[in-house]
Amino acid sequence: MDASPLASRRVALDVLVACLDKGQPLDDALARHPGFSGLDPRDRAFVRLLLATTLRRLGEIEEVLAGLVERPLEGANAAGRQILRLGAAQLLFLGTPAHAAVDTSVRLTELARLAHLKGLTNAVLRRIARDGGALMGDRDPARLNTPQWLWESWSSAYGEAETRAIATAHLIEAPLDLTPRADADFWAGRLEAEKLPTGTLRRAGGGAIAELPGFAEGAWWVQDAAATLPARLLGDVAGKNVADLCAAPGGKTLQLCAAGAQVTAVDISARRMTRLGENLARAGFTAELVTSDATKWQTDRTFDALLLDAPCSGTGTLRRHPDIAWLKGEDDVDRLTVTQDRLLVRATELLKPGGILIYAVCSLQDDEGPARLDALLARDKRLARVPVQPAELPGLEAAITNDGDVRTLPSMWPERGGLDGFFIGRVIRQ
Repeated sequence: MDASPLASRRVALDVLVACLDKGQPLDDALARHPGFSGLDPRDRAFVRLLLATTLRRLGEIEEVLAGLVERPLEGANAAGRQILRLGAAQLLFLGTPAHAAVDTSVRLTELARLAHLKGLTNAVLRRIARDGGALMGDRDPARLNTPQWLWESWSSAYGEAETRAIATAHLIEAPLDLTPRADADFWAGRLEAEKLPTGTLRRAGGGAIAELPGFAEGAWWVQDAAATLPARLLGDVAGKNVADLCAAPGGKTLQLCAAGAQVTAVDISARRMTRLGENLARAGFTAELVTSDATKWQTDRTFDALLLDAPCSGTGTLRRHPDIAWLKGEDDVDRLTVTQDRLLVRATELLKPGGILIYAVCSLQDDEGPARLDALLARDKRLARVPVQPAELPGLEAAITNDGDVRTLPSMWPERGGLDGFFIGRVIRQ
């Protein structure tokens, strides 16, 4: 066997260990791995697919392995557990030939200095290759691949049936959504994309984004359909001074610039702000970029409108970031709500009388969404909700809540490939 299949799986193993054993977000672990960028494009795509599939189906994989491995692989043997998970993902879900999946997995034990696990790895994966269908049986994928705390919180908020629909949507790879700078119909044709009712262009996933028509000249940028809604719900911002807090990597900043706003983008991460600047330059836009913790940002200015896409657990984005399900917990939500409240207080201080504030999170957790907005309105009587109207959300009218906020769910638009879960609330400073 040549080095390429083993090299790609070695990168996948390193990244999975960094993610599940050390708590690093998947994208960060991939970006930090010195060997990933050195793989050819096809192998990089395979590594991404293998990791995403392993994480997306981790509950099912664990159920199968639990019946085949008597003693847990922990401590010094922990990497052996990840080798088995990667091997099982290939055999159960990716259709990898058995000899390739088993052989590379056994050789990974040697590279990981776990040669004493060669026999176990070989036996377990050969059993899965032989009896995979029977071992899977009639298990419940939606339930197994959703951690208990998420299932319970979603069931409480949305009911059992909707929770099952959400969890089922998470098992499907998300399509590629693009926001056009202008000429949406033209670019829909060039990109062989579907134009969604909200204006987003949707393509099937896969392929090199930078090689698509229009990328180099900044004719569009990557942005989930649901992520475009917060900026849209600010209404006509042409000529207005708008602050985009927690702005990076910048999709909403680009939207606001395209709509004619004078944008001040604020984000705490210098690295992400550099990327935002690059995205602006590629699209031919200019904005004031401020690298700062928004809660500590000192300015005498106030703004006509303000968009706060706050740091959150990200549980609405599991289609694109399946690692979040296994890296986040209830304690993370509790910690983040404190940050969200502080950011909301600062946002209201920066808002002119008569100004509009949009609060958004890509989370399905009610504590991070409507509960934060309700708490803000209870504290600050200068603020009032501005309910979203059906005409503002073509094709997504069902996402408008009884309070006039917006709650998108991954299970919405199933015939089109779903969309990320977002909460969006709109208030005015009276």
